[in-house]
Amino acid sequence: MGSLPKESTQDKQAVLPLVPGRFVQLGSRFFTKLMPTPLQAPPKWVAVNKSLAKELGLDDHFFDSKQVLLALAGNGSVDKDSANECDANDEGVNGQTYYGHTPLATVYSGHQFGAWAGQLGDGRAILLGESLDQYGEWQEWQLKGAGKTPYSRFGDGRAVLRSSIREYLCSEAMYALGIPTTRALALVTSEDKVYREEVETAAIVTRVAPSFIRFGHFEHFASLGDTASLKQLADFVLMHYYPECVEQENAYAAMFAEIVKRTAELIAHWQSVGFCHGVMNTDNMSILGLTIDYGPYGFLDAYDAKHICNHSDHQGRYAYQQQPYIGHWNLVRLANCFVPLVSQESLIAILNTYRDSFEQKYLALFRQKIGLQQAHPTDASLIHDMLSTLQPYQVDFSLFFRELAKVKLSSLDENGQVQIPSSLSALFKAHHLGNFQRWFSLYIKRLQQENSDDNRREQAMNRINPIYVLRNYLLQQAIEKAEQGDFSEVNRLQQCMADPFTEKQAFADYAQEPPLWAAEICVSCSS
Repeated sequence: MGSLPKESTQDKQAVLPLVPGRFVQLGSRFFTKLMPTPLQAPPKWVAVNKSLAKELGLDDHFFDSKQVLLALAGNGSVDKDSANECDANDEGVNGQTYYGHTPLATVYSGHQFGAWAGQLGDGRAILLGESLDQYGEWQEWQLKGAGKTPYSRFGDGRAVLRSSIREYLCSEAMYALGIPTTRALALVTSEDKVYREEVETAAIVTRVAPSFIRFGHFEHFASLGDTASLKQLADFVLMHYYPECVEQENAYAAMFAEIVKRTAELIAHWQSVGFCHGVMNTDNMSILGLTIDYGPYGFLDAYDAKHICNHSDHQGRYAYQQQPYIGHWNLVRLANCFVPLVSQESLIAILNTYRDSFEQKYLALFRQKIGLQQAHPTDASLIHDMLSTLQPYQVDFSLFFRELAKVKLSSLDENGQVQIPSSLSALFKAHHLGNFQRWFSLYIKRLQQENSDDNRREQAMNRINPIYVLRNYLLQQAIEKAEQGDFSEVNRLQQCMADPFTEKQAFADYAQEPPLWAAEICVSCSS
């Protein structure tokens, strides 16, 4: 999966297996057709995703074609003769490939950090088209970092290597964790320079998803009072992505209810693995309940409910513990868009289902994380108390659950004395475990009540609790090597995160607590 393709001198006529896509049916009010801005320096692969390529029905040699490399670098043309005049195997800067149709950038609006930001749009993303995957489902292909669009505002439309590595790797890491997400097919770079706080290297990620439609697409037309376009968009999403809702008494209400449920369950998944999105603006919320737009994200190292992963988030709006509430806030903004289509009473009633959907999924996931087989009225307090005991000790969130899986029912003897395993207590870095010891005693008693089997419980817990997560310090190490032209650590991380639950000796260094310097890593909206 992580190995880079060999460059081939064959297939000069290779093109991407794409059609313009269904989004084009919506009409010009929804997008602008344009070509990506070609990279000036010769592009090269950083990483490719052969596993996803197989799911997309691509052949084993797809990435070997220089034409494919050019296409996914944004160096494409809709003029076949012009593209064919260029030698795609020439290392010069003018090589092109044939797209077959003109790509597009979509328009949307949104709320950013709680304030209305007005018109936004695909400022550095360009939709190449769609293809059918091996399951018969349509998948959109999008280049992120492919140059300026009419929606770039004051930006250059480019992405830098460090942020592109972060998006590429986390898209696939989240997928392997079983969390709904956009995917990443390939990562390309060149020597083109991009100007941020300092001069950096350009890169382009090929993103894949059933749709990249966001809450912000609806907000855009609602803000303009363009009910006709709003309804057209709703009908489009309903027909293509929520067909099961079409026959309901009010199809729009049924669709909105499903969006609420998917969003609530998505954020419950985030909380269960300690994932912090960092920028939960409405324009970064998927209408399909996917994790989208990996910017200043982070996975919890030491457990901290108030952790802020985005250094641009000065007020802590998107802190870890705030994510469930912000999910609801964003859905209220979306509900306002549905007012022309659904009664306010129905919208309010649907919004009121959010909390139950979140809590049910959250409790179900955390029961699995701590090895419980049965639901019990005290589960919420048991889980809350567990997390509360971790906070003051700065216990590593991911490693805690892996060590908890190893405990035995015999940890609590017949006299009620509890013995915490040394490998678990070592995570607390303290001599007196106080509240945790009391919690641990209650936990073992609960397991005993269920007649829990130690071996089966450990296996089940290890199937949901990852031993490897994409920590910021691991990303930083990979980025620093990549910026020197060494992509080996990017590909090694990709290989490891493809199976985050199975412990492997080859990746033992990834299963450690982070070094002290990891706390100093600064990740902001420019990341």
